Amino acid sequence: MPTTARKPAKKSAKSKRARKPTPARLRKLLATEMGLWEGGCLEVAGVDEVGRGPLAGPVVAAAVILPQGCWITGVDDSKKLTHEKRLALYEQIVGSCICFGVGAASAAEIDRINIRRATALAMQRAIARLACPPGHLLVDGLAVPELGLEGQTAIVDGDAKVHCIAAASILAKVTRDRLMERLAARHPAYGWERNKGYGTPEHLEALNLHGPTRHHRQSFQPVQYTFEEMLQVQELAADAN
Repeated sequence: MPTTARKPAKKSAKSKRARKPTPARLRKLLATEMGLWEGGCLEVAGVDEVGRGPLAGPVVAAAVILPQGCWITGVDDSKKLTHEKRLALYEQIVGSCICFGVGAASAAEIDRINIRRATALAMQRAIARLACPPGHLLVDGLAVPELGLEGQTAIVDGDAKVHCIAAASILAKVTRDRLMERLAARHPAYGWERNKGYGTPEHLEALNLHGPTRHHRQSFQPVQYTFEEMLQVQELAADAN
């Protein structure tokens, strides 16, 4: 009885496992952390924040200490990742790290002390929640004097360059997104589950119709303007360009 030859099954791209980096590649990927680990500092904490720019909600920071040589495939600047990818990586980071801490500063604190100081406060709170004291901090962006300049290294675009900072950015982003989704259930008019408190047209129009909530940052100009005034400001800015 004749048989029909079967074509070899195509390998699914999903079935391919991500290869673990070679030792040489790992040294390059973890170059900043390696320098500290080899100098005897094993508790290196990555620190990052999210939520400096929104009109509503807190600014949130995270600090995380990963084991020496730890590399979690896929970890990158949280802004470059999809929502689903961030959620999956969040679980991997929490399951792999030595410890992590998350801190926040409320909209009221932002209004009282300004966004820069509130960001530093959120970072301080995140670091204070680490189960083990960090030997050194790797901080995204500019140096934060409130954290102590001797024990930190500030790295511009650190969430795209340093593994533990990128991990911290994911923890902070997922935490803040979840918080804004909970607040959206209490204040459904503003679309926070979608815009996360940023000044989208939907959010600005809701501000004009309903006014600000206690979670809005009263010191941020868009919260102080009506929707029509915001449109005028945007039109003037466009004309100036």
